[in-house]
Amino acid sequence: MTRDHGHDHGPEVLRYTAFSADPAGGNPAGIVLDASGLDEERMLAVAAELGYSESAFLTERTGEGAYAIRYFSPRAEVPFCGHATVATAVALAERDGPGALEFVTAAGRVPVTVVREGDELRATLTSVVPHITEIGGADLAEALAALDWAAADLDPALPPRIAYAGARHLVLAAATRERLADLAYDFARLEALMLRLDLTTLQLVWREAPEVFHVRDPFPVGGVVEDPATGAAAAAFGAYARERGLVPETAVLTLHQGADMGRPGTLTVELRAGDDRVRVSGTGTRIG
Repeated sequence: MTRDHGHDHGPEVLRYTAFSADPAGGNPAGIVLDASGLDEERMLAVAAELGYSESAFLTERTGEGAYAIRYFSPRAEVPFCGHATVATAVALAERDGPGALEFVTAAGRVPVTVVREGDELRATLTSVVPHITEIGGADLAEALAALDWAAADLDPALPPRIAYAGARHLVLAAATRERLADLAYDFARLEALMLRLDLTTLQLVWREAPEVFHVRDPFPVGGVVEDPATGAAAAAFGAYARERGLVPETAVLTLHQGADMGRPGTLTVELRAGDDRVRVSGTGTRIG
């Protein structure tokens, strides 16, 4: 495993990627499997030094296969991070074997199961109960201005909403793949809006097929331009798709993310009739 001992014999930091079996794909995360001796300032420093969109820290073992977990971007703590959850679950499965886990996050309890599929490990997280809210007209106009998108660039079949499944994300649907591919936004302007609305990312989507979407996630509040594969936003989007009646009550959605950044990944989103929660799954692998 990759080890960073840092200053003063600091914590063992592992590097994993999530939502890809290729170390060069998906979304990398730093993982500290024993962060019991770290304070908030040290965890933030580790995350900033790594420079990944998020890193995960297991601060306490709360039971068999159960852990308290915290997530930090290079700039701030976030309540929930899907890709770092998947990466951490894969790291634990490599150490302890596949099976059931539970992470106690700031957003609530998140069960995760890990299974082996051939040479790959696949983790599935179950989100907290999601909810969808409207976005005001002035706030939407500001988001479009920061992105340099026109109102005509939006897909009217997928109206803008704020979706939550552990963190808040603004869902904006592009009318064309070309619009999604051309991402050049005003970092400071979008960051200011997101801080005011308590948004973790923007979930920019383009619908290729009834249950296949391409997505991109600007993440200026985390100190990075774009997140390569965003599990929390995928869960929120699954809830959005169900709430808007875009997909059946029971459905499996495929989200392609990261290709525009040269780090392709695949997120699988499962909706089950009678269960409000959303399941997000993907493979993961060690980097280095």
